[in-house]
Amino acid sequence: MSRKIFVNLPVRDLPASRGFYAALGFTFNEHFCDDTAACVVISEDIFAMLLTHAKFTSFTERAILDPKKEIEVLNCLSCDSKEEVDRVAGAALTHGGKEPRPTTDMGFMYYRTVEDLDGHTWEFMWMDPAAIPG
Repeated sequence: MSRKIFVNLPVRDLPASRGFYAALGFTFNEHFCDDTAACVVISEDIFAMLLTHAKFTSFTERAILDPKKEIEVLNCLSCDSKEEVDRVAGAALTHGGKEPRPTTDMGFMYYRTVEDLDGHTWEFMWMDPAAIPG
């Protein structure tokens, strides 16, 4: 059995966040969606659980940090091409996301960093392993 990852993200406005991730081309597993949560299907084995603050705090007693001010994790997703990186990052910016850093192009690796509506950071990256310098 392959492992699956579920990234749990607290969000302030679940319908707006759901619209944001749909605009990036992701789908949802409706079996795990309700008025407190939405399950974003990123791939066969990767999911992002968008949780209202009330739902998120039901799993922890620790405070929710403000990802627009503090950061705990950088989520990086691979893409099949530089064009796909640009398409997804462009869709994020069009739908309310922010790009906190300039595009990075190292020749063998190309990536863009975007923040979602709540400030959660995602990097979309393409890499050509054959072109990595020795």
